[in-house]
Amino acid sequence: MFKKMASDALGLSDVGKIISPADYDKTDADDYVMHEDDEKIYFLIKTKADEYCFTNLAIIHVDGANAVSSKRTLKRYPYTQHKIGNVVLETAGKIDMDVEIKFTLGNERFDIDVQKSQIDQLKDLYKALLRISEITYENDLYINMASQSLDKAVQVLQNSRTDDNNLSKTYHDLTDFGFKWLTSAREQYHLKDYGEIYEKYINN
Repeated sequence: MFKKMASDALGLSDVGKIISPADYDKTDADDYVMHEDDEKIYFLIKTKADEYCFTNLAIIHVDGANAVSSKRTLKRYPYTQHKIGNVVLETAGKIDMDVEIKFTLGNERFDIDVQKSQIDQLKDLYKALLRISEITYENDLYINMASQSLDKAVQVLQNSRTDDNNLSKTYHDLTDFGFKWLTSAREQYHLKDYGEIYEKYINN
């Protein structure tokens, strides 16, 4: 009941409104942020039906588009599992009342309309999502390079003359090294927390 009253107080419509940090506690999404794991909200867009919450660890969508009465469906998209891509910002024309940000999360497509007066804040989100998308793409290349370099090492070993008595130990050592190599590469290039990116670009 309180959340509905807060929604009305914020003057929401079908066009999204960017919520200020002071009002995050008036949203449903805030209830599902993992504060226990140092998750933090950096940007939040709310309409009468939906909420789009951007944190350092994930994007949380409180989906009310197909809901009956006040029911909502909570959808969480961790950056480690859902890659951001195809980030587009559509500015408004003279007669338009809203602007739009579009992006993909894995196989999901998002098109979010926001009040025209909040274009400057939406530009900050656009920059942050675009940079996250670029970092994810670049890191995937590094991980693939690490895997390919390990494959080449295995091929060299297979083509080299190895004492049969030492073959088992050699393969064991290589397997152990390969696991540590790929684990290290994943820890370095498979980011979970994009707080620094949001801190850099978001100015709300």
